[in-house]
Amino acid sequence: MDWDFKVNAILAVGIIVTIGLFGGFAAKKLKFPTISGYIIIGIIISLSHIIPEELINGGLDIITDISLGIIGYLVGGGLYLKKLKKFGKNIAMITPFEALGAWIFVTVSVFFLGPFIIKTGAASSGTLYSYYLPMAIVLGAISCATAPAATFAIVREYKAMGPFTTTLLAIIVLDDAVAVIAYAVGSNVASSLITGFQNISWYRMLMIPLIDIFGAIILGAAVGFGLSYVGRFIKKKQQLLAIVAGAIFICVGASKALGLSSILANMTMGFVVVNRMNNNESMFGVIHNIEVIIFAMFFTLAGAHFDISVIKAAGILAAVITFARFVGKFVGVRVGGAISHAPPEVSKYLGFGLFPIAGVTIGLAMLVKEYQAFSSISSIMINGILASVIINEIIAPFLTRYAIFKVGEAGRKD
Repeated sequence: MDWDFKVNAILAVGIIVTIGLFGGFAAKKLKFPTISGYIIIGIIISLSHIIPEELINGGLDIITDISLGIIGYLVGGGLYLKKLKKFGKNIAMITPFEALGAWIFVTVSVFFLGPFIIKTGAASSGTLYSYYLPMAIVLGAISCATAPAATFAIVREYKAMGPFTTTLLAIIVLDDAVAVIAYAVGSNVASSLITGFQNISWYRMLMIPLIDIFGAIILGAAVGFGLSYVGRFIKKKQQLLAIVAGAIFICVGASKALGLSSILANMTMGFVVVNRMNNNESMFGVIHNIEVIIFAMFFTLAGAHFDISVIKAAGILAAVITFARFVGKFVGVRVGGAISHAPPEVSKYLGFGLFPIAGVTIGLAMLVKEYQAFSSISSIMINGILASVIINEIIAPFLTRYAIFKVGEAGRKD
């Protein structure tokens, strides 16, 4: 018999889950965050080419979509209105300052260091204001985003609860919305710098991101109200898991069909459910029962996107973005915390929890291709962002774990 063996999508999922879980167990034994084990195993899968690239880079996107939907729902479920009101002033002040801090620090760093670290044909023919400044502005805007998945996974693993954790989760929810608006403004300004301010689109700059954000909120709220109503009549855990999972899938699918933010829609759904239902523990408990497999799939697959050629092509630019973004977030948290009189532990350690970047960041980076004006700089920008995501995936879990333990909220019951 002539065997033509090729790894298919189902086999790939089996490999990712099984080997990923072993990586998580090993990391836990070494007292590392579990998701670090998943990510490292994913990198090994990438380097060994066990799974075909076409599956990693598109064929398994449904895993990412569903996982982010579930994670968004769980993050939203951690946002109790009573707690948010208590820390609302801190959240409202810290969020814009940490986002703006990342934007400013990355923009300034790339603008001044770009001529020394970016050596491409287009760069040599461009000027500071037609090449490096537009690139710096867009990269800075994208850097506002924070990925909730890694942070939430660490929070769940160490059962973190308290003022710091509540503030952190609320800010990472808001960061994605801020990043969408920042990107719309930044990309239009950058495009105008390249073309001589001939094509500023106020509609594209302001209305499109607002439609995306409010559309996602309306969709998530609608599904959330429906789920909270139906959930009252279901008592069996198996049936409850089915209806909650179905609602998440509907929210993810509808978001993709409408071109809205899936993770923001699912966060809104979780937020509505947790604040509308008195006995809401089971609505999230059924998902907690399967979160290990979700985290294993998602973070192992994330690690499998590791591409050594991207690191080689834009490693120095990625290092600049990563460092400048961290400093900007850290300084922004300190400034916002000081103005809002946040607790000392929040001002001191919150910046460490805002390190992760992934989904929204990559999505915004890919939108660069839609701008004709960016044709000469899109490739280096995308590679720089992808390489910085790889760096962040490896470092972020350790920093978030460090922050949670330093503030003393790991393993708290109340």
